[in-house]
Amino acid sequence: MKATGIVRRIDDLGRVVIPKEIRRILRIREGDPLEIYTSSNGEVILKKYSPINELGQFAGEYAETAASILDSTVIVSDTDQIVAVSGGSKAEYMDKKVDYELDKIIQSKTSFHNEAKIVVPILAHGDAIGSITILPKQNRTLTDVELKAAEIGASFLAKQMEH
Repeated sequence: MKATGIVRRIDDLGRVVIPKEIRRILRIREGDPLEIYTSSNGEVILKKYSPINELGQFAGEYAETAASILDSTVIVSDTDQIVAVSGGSKAEYMDKKVDYELDKIIQSKTSFHNEAKIVVPILAHGDAIGSITILPKQNRTLTDVELKAAEIGASFLAKQMEH
């Protein structure tokens, strides 16, 4: 565990403020859910909660199925990192952090598509919880078919979260 040298007091309602610098580095936004853990040493550990991780198996199966049918690379992410990849180099994408461009698309809650990339945010209860990205193989261009497949996948994963 890395010490920050920052000390905060708990207020009378049991709240503690996470410093802005740490929130920015860890990309924690207002309203983001955090999981609370305790250790046997008396430590309290806060961790960003990723609802997509609960759907890891569904996300992986969707990525595999869509990649084989579309003959494309299919990537599923939460708001922080890639959680499932199929049809492409897993080593190139898996567990990589979400970059600024993808984060911007996810937070906009609006699909992005051109001939080279499709990104559809996954929205559960109106909150952006991740995305589905489809990349073409070789010199192919993406069409409305791939866009619809990404929209179906995003909607399916969102419905799984809502149940």
